[in-house]
Amino acid sequence: MAATHGPAPGGRFDLAAGNVQKPAMVPITLPHRLILIRHGETDWNREGRLQGGQDIPLNDLGRRQAAEAAERLRTFAPDYAGLDYVGSPMQRARETMDILRATLSLEPGAYRLDDRLKELTFGSWEGYTWRDIRKAERERAQLRERDKWSFVPPGGESYGMLAERIRPVLEALPRETVIVSHGGVARAVLALVGAVPPAKASMVEIWQGRLLVVTGGRADWI
Repeated sequence: MAATHGPAPGGRFDLAAGNVQKPAMVPITLPHRLILIRHGETDWNREGRLQGGQDIPLNDLGRRQAAEAAERLRTFAPDYAGLDYVGSPMQRARETMDILRATLSLEPGAYRLDDRLKELTFGSWEGYTWRDIRKAERERAQLRERDKWSFVPPGGESYGMLAERIRPVLEALPRETVIVSHGGVARAVLALVGAVPPAKASMVEIWQGRLLVVTGGRADWI
């Protein structure tokens, strides 16, 4: 579900003791700061429905959250006009990016879109709530609860698959970048940079209207 509030500014993620990466995952060292922004709320967020690959628009609250994220960016990064901007091509992310740039008086449309930044897909589960899934497919729902990072929904993809989809995007970022994307993408980034262990990354709440700032292997809420 979407939230209209979040952690206190400056809140960060705690690293777990020991190795935070699964053996097969090689962490990425980002040479530049990365600012992640999740799209604003949609009606499906409000209803608790799995969106995944469905192209759902923002609602009124989501549009306000996009403008709020812009004001946070204005304060946090006064040089925002010189940053690189890239986003998911899904409608809710594009709307968020367009509102953010309009609020900051940046040139409309002067940003990149990358298909690899689309949301985690849930296959045949999309459109349903978790309550629906637990009733209809109890065993699969339980399997997912035991290993959210590796579980593949019917016709969908796992967080691990998503992480490998977006890895090349992160490795090719030319300079300090603002990415406007999705909650699943942000969770995968946290695991890829080693800020949170994969198993925990899949359960991290990603707030709307906030900035998630990744510097090296550290992530902070602004």
